[in-house]
Amino acid sequence: MVTFCGMTLFGSKTPYDDGIDVVDKDAGNLSHVGMAAYEILRTNHNQHHHSLWNVTNGLVVGDLHQTPKGATFSSKDDPEEGHDDWFPEKMMEIMGRTEHWCDLLSLGPPDGIFMVKMKEAIAKIATNAQGKDKPVTVRIMFGNIVGMPVNCDKLLEEFTKDLPSDANLQMWVGAWRSGTSWNHAKIIAVDGTYLHTGGHNLWDPHYLKGNPVHDLSIELEGKVAMDGHMYANEQWDFIIDKQSTLLGQCAENLPDHLPLIWKNRIIVSEYPKSKAAEFPPKFAVNSVPAPDRGDLPQLTMITMGRLGAILKKDRPSDDAFVAMIDSATTMVRMSLQDLGPVCIPNTKMALPGLSWPKPYLSALARVIWTKGVDVEIILSNPASIPGGLGPMEACYGNGWTCVDVAAEIIKRIRTQFPEAQDSELRQKVSENLRICFVRHAKTTTYTDGGNIGLHSKFFMVDDVCSYTGSQNLYVCDLAEWGVMVDDVEQTQKMLQDYWNPMWQASYTGDDCNVQEVMDGLDVDRDGEEIGILDMANTSKYEEAARSGANHGAATEFYGGEEN
Repeated sequence: MVTFCGMTLFGSKTPYDDGIDVVDKDAGNLSHVGMAAYEILRTNHNQHHHSLWNVTNGLVVGDLHQTPKGATFSSKDDPEEGHDDWFPEKMMEIMGRTEHWCDLLSLGPPDGIFMVKMKEAIAKIATNAQGKDKPVTVRIMFGNIVGMPVNCDKLLEEFTKDLPSDANLQMWVGAWRSGTSWNHAKIIAVDGTYLHTGGHNLWDPHYLKGNPVHDLSIELEGKVAMDGHMYANEQWDFIIDKQSTLLGQCAENLPDHLPLIWKNRIIVSEYPKSKAAEFPPKFAVNSVPAPDRGDLPQLTMITMGRLGAILKKDRPSDDAFVAMIDSATTMVRMSLQDLGPVCIPNTKMALPGLSWPKPYLSALARVIWTKGVDVEIILSNPASIPGGLGPMEACYGNGWTCVDVAAEIIKRIRTQFPEAQDSELRQKVSENLRICFVRHAKTTTYTDGGNIGLHSKFFMVDDVCSYTGSQNLYVCDLAEWGVMVDDVEQTQKMLQDYWNPMWQASYTGDDCNVQEVMDGLDVDRDGEEIGILDMANTSKYEEAARSGANHGAATEFYGGEEN
């Protein structure tokens, strides 16, 4: 069992069901990996079917959206100016297709080109809405990072200031925090038909300027987009519930020196003030016209997410990840920012209350030991800072080495299989476990010496299915969402277009020394345990929650806690 600042993550050993097994009619074509995820979701998280998880179908549109583009991996030259300006334009082109309903979720407000293109998309939606009987609905959700609540009024004013006075749309901008949880999902869902999701935030300096951090998202079409709207409902329900009660209003205004675990910070603004209700409507299947899905064959997919501290115990996607890893028979490949927890700056000491994600590590250990599965992991170089920003604005890579990560995985073999001999463990490190930092043409830095960063949350199991989403695998109890594409042909395309160029550029065999891994098996890398009611540790809670929470450059759209 894993905890974060006193809260239980990865659920408990008791299923949270109501005695009714879910049977999803779309589950018939799942691979062994998809079936493993489906079985744990339908038995342990059945009450969240169609809200936090669902078996569905759709199409992958084009290639994975990777920034910088894949050709960067084979070049020692830095990306040219304007290298990825296409990306915000593409994101907002999807948003601008809206005819009836748009949901956008992201960590924080857009800046730079992202803001420009988002305003253009909203203007396009207003044009689309002209002459319609009902106004178009736009719901926008952000996370309230500790000490940096979103100024929703000011942001909404910026989004709408150039719209005509009679614009036939209604828009809501919301943001929330519950203790040390907030929204971290990145979703654009349009009319139950178009979907964009993955790891990208809406921040110009992080992706579009010098030393850009690598990230990954996916564009989908079809029924899968419905699930993005349904997931957004859950976060809006939380805002409505907390804002509608006296207790919620009081808790919202608690000063920051009280323990964060007791606090909710809920903000919502509506447009136009004279016409829109205080809260947005709830999306339903009949909120949009039934789309024409066409005759193209649809790929089987599973959408999966979590709500962090909004739910006391359930973390559906966490359990699905473990089940997917446990199902592996040949290969697990992961492209991740980190596996280790956020550290105290300039050290390899985990922040108080933080630990390693032992359920994931234990699953990797099990398949390596019992099945001889190969595990390949690409991680961000520590302390990678893009776009000329400061370390408090952006820092990708929590500080752990590949040796640390490998040692934590092998440690879990030793814990679960105490009969394992030293020579056998060494063999597993040498033959089955390959971990490296991301590189361009075998180098870990840009030409100015800045480390190359990685922010993707992507993994493949047995090369038959993949997950692309917002959820980090290091311990951080945020609201997350992503999509598992369960199709061999599409996974092979991702392997060729994304994984292989990155792996060929990154893996040297030098990041993981077998002896150093074995020497590190007895090192305790977890953070100091802190009690949930220990008032003296308030600053540690805040540091643990905020450290590693990158944010955008549009500081004018953040407020102070006293607002």
